[in-house]
Amino acid sequence: MSLVTMREILPYAEEKKIAIPAFNIDTMEITQAILETVEEENCPAIIAVGQAAIKDGKLESLAATVRTLAKDTKTPVVLHLDHGQSVEQVVKALCAGFTSVMIDGSKLSFADNIAVTQEVVRIANAAGASVEAELGAILGSEDNISHDDSKPFLVRVQDVIDFTAAVKVDALAVGIGNAHGLYKGRPNLDFQRLQEVRDVTDVPLVLHGGSGIPDDMIQTAIEIGIRKINVATEIRMAYVEGLLSGSANGDYYEMVKAGKASVKARAKSKIDLFLRK
Repeated sequence: MSLVTMREILPYAEEKKIAIPAFNIDTMEITQAILETVEEENCPAIIAVGQAAIKDGKLESLAATVRTLAKDTKTPVVLHLDHGQSVEQVVKALCAGFTSVMIDGSKLSFADNIAVTQEVVRIANAAGASVEAELGAILGSEDNISHDDSKPFLVRVQDVIDFTAAVKVDALAVGIGNAHGLYKGRPNLDFQRLQEVRDVTDVPLVLHGGSGIPDDMIQTAIEIGIRKINVATEIRMAYVEGLLSGSANGDYYEMVKAGKASVKARAKSKIDLFLRK
């Protein structure tokens, strides 16, 4: 089917009290593996292109790959720009056929975050695309995105109230102690803060840094109101692990086959968890 926006799948997530998986892609093979899995599991999914892939010059090629492969799926698929860094990058993504964009203004002042998000919403809405914004900050470093540890990282409840009054977004990523990359030990997620945020807004909430968060914490986040969860590091790791396991005889296609199988297994485990199967 043709690509959809987050506006078409997040209400379903709210109705079913589940989270939609957002898988970051870096290669055609990873994209194939993810789309095959969501089709087999009959799961709506968000396919995200992050800043590392964009820095590697893959924005247009990965977008074309997703658009082509998604035509053969029966499940809803969103093509999403992850952590968009500027209005210009958002426009480039929209021109490449993205149906959803994130503008990450979390490093800006609160007023500037509102201003840039308002501009992105204006442009994206005109293109028929959905918009995700961010409040608070996601810790760690991944995909050429890092957080200045000298700045507060927990989302402020009053900021959520003021932000959502000023700009209408389709999803809101919130910082509750979550981090990009892998965690050193058990994450310290502030579920009380998440509940306080949920109590003041109906905007679908997003959890970034989903790789390595224990299953019980994921379940708690979904129960409180997280409706989209991003997974990048675990997908990359699964692909590399699969490639290495299939490299014994040096056959390239056996390596790729093993890499895709590993990605599919990891993606299925996340789908089962997020959809609370």
